[in-house]
Amino acid sequence: MNKKFLLLGSGELGKEFVIAAQRIGQTVIAVDSYAGAPAMQVAHGFEVINMLDGAALDAIVAKHRPDFIVPEIEAIRTERFYDYERQGITVVPSAKAANFTMNRKAIRDLATKELGLRTANYRYATSEATLQQAVSEVGMPCVVKPLMSSSGKGQSTIKSEADIARAWQYAMEGSRGDVVEVIVEAFVNFESEITLLTVTQHQGPTLFCPPIGHRQERGDYQESWQPALVNVTALEEAKMMAGKVTEALGGAGIFGVEFFLAKDGVYFSELSPRPHDTGMVTLAGTQNFNEFELHLRAILGLPISGIHLERAGASAVILAHHTGEQPTFSGLAAIASLPKTDFRLFGKPSTRPYRRMGVALCYDDAGTDIASVVERAKEAAAKVTLD
Repeated sequence: MNKKFLLLGSGELGKEFVIAAQRIGQTVIAVDSYAGAPAMQVAHGFEVINMLDGAALDAIVAKHRPDFIVPEIEAIRTERFYDYERQGITVVPSAKAANFTMNRKAIRDLATKELGLRTANYRYATSEATLQQAVSEVGMPCVVKPLMSSSGKGQSTIKSEADIARAWQYAMEGSRGDVVEVIVEAFVNFESEITLLTVTQHQGPTLFCPPIGHRQERGDYQESWQPALVNVTALEEAKMMAGKVTEALGGAGIFGVEFFLAKDGVYFSELSPRPHDTGMVTLAGTQNFNEFELHLRAILGLPISGIHLERAGASAVILAHHTGEQPTFSGLAAIASLPKTDFRLFGKPSTRPYRRMGVALCYDDAGTDIASVVERAKEAAAKVTLD
């Protein structure tokens, strides 16, 4: 079985997916808007295009004639995916899933209006004036997010009237694509956040990874850990909600489904139809298969006998703090000398403040106090600096 994958988006998540695919003899062409992206460094070939240019996207699909199209980012002309499916190409997980989840409006309306899942109270806004109205309806504090963005770009919290104009401008600066619209969410007084990696299969049941906890700043994850401590009732509710929404979207692959855990229950937050950044903790060997291997196996229709927790683990991000080109790193000997610790540097050719450049990974025996593993991961990440 040697299939060809067209990977749309070539960041660190795509890079790990390519490595997983290479290990079992698959062919991957990596695509992004700039040369030298992480996944391009390990793929069989690459293309540099603006993926919001439908004609350019059509051209590379016709050129490479892939078996699978695997989106890794949001800024893609996803409506073209339906046509590719009609041509006999498998879009991962499906054209519907990619279209609905690349835009927060579609996935939120599906979750609340069609499936009846509990979410934060929300409104949409297409201008600063309508944002003001939306804020008045959901109340403050509230969170503003571009409909199309990732890694927290453009996300901010409104605590007073004075924040509204700044929040609109920041959302537009962080928006991907050409969608001029935001979602305004009432603040959920949650106790914790989790990612429930959910694997749908062409044949076989939907599978769930042990829950992953995470902490965010600026809308982007800083540390993640597995397993997250979640009571049985809340976990079963999250599984039920994840199962409903992934079934409605269709297809096979891994979904990163995010939830808020609050005193009054579980709230559906967001969903990504691909490996999730918080799931990089699985690179610490926390499961029998990491999230990238699971995604690949589900896509190819290879049976997955089960997903099992092997050990406790945590990840902590290594961030850039300045704008620059061709970064170099210090402290690698220091992090490499730590026990039960590993790290990944993504190979991004340029830096900007808060750009994720790598990740520290720590692990220990199952049942180890997870907070102590998280602290070790944070300390390990702090040993690596960008020059």
